[in-house]
Amino acid sequence: QVQLVESGGGLVQAGGSLGLSCVDSGRTFSTLHMAWFRQPPGKERELVAVISWSGVDTYYTRSVNGRFTISRDNDKNTLYLQMNSLKPEDTAVYYCAADRKWNGRVPNDYDYWGQGTRVTVSS
Repeated sequence: QVQLVESGGGLVQAGGSLGLSCVDSGRTFSTLHMAWFRQPPGKERELVAVISWSGVDTYYTRSVNGRFTISRDNDKNTLYLQMNSLKPEDTAVYYCAADRKWNGRVPNDYDYWGQGTRVTVSS
């Protein structure tokens, strides 16, 4: 069973940094491809980054490429998102997601979701 819990959200000034974590309390984390999505206020949920089960392969949406880093520690069943040079447009609820299929780019590609953690970037 996959149970994802995000943490690390909060309020940060533009230009600042924030790190998010997502812990899976299940026993299959190392077999799952993982992703971070976000949902800005009043908008649809959108992909931020994807990482393969091994951590070797990653993908970033263009708007965060070079500023955000997705990583994972399979020994700790934990997914990370390091966010640097934050902008007000990064304000959103951030969700981690998991699936056994690789490189899903839309929410429907993922079977498992966390409850979300809110990130607010002030200007």
